[in-house]
Amino acid sequence: MNRPVEVKALNLYKIWVRYSDGQKGTIDLNDLVGQGVFSLWENPEFFKSVQIGQGGAIMWGDQIDLCPDALYLRLTKKKPEELFNNLRRDKINA
Repeated sequence: MNRPVEVKALNLYKIWVRYSDGQKGTIDLNDLVGQGVFSLWENPEFFKSVQIGQGGAIMWGDQIDLCPDALYLRLTKKKPEELFNNLRRDKINA
């Protein structure tokens, strides 16, 4: 799987991410803001502290981490079975 190699916080709860395969772009995280631990993002300085953690997770300190694969799917608009061969129906039914 491709891993993030660069991440930057943008305004309005968006991040810019570049992945090891060259895919790059903006991911809107507004749908998460204010829900549980994501209320921490309401502090602009905390949101700006985004970084890439061990294993490629997109992290904000030790309080929040997002799955790099899930973010890749959001960025590319691909379906899980397009990235993970073991999820393809034709492989499961074979």
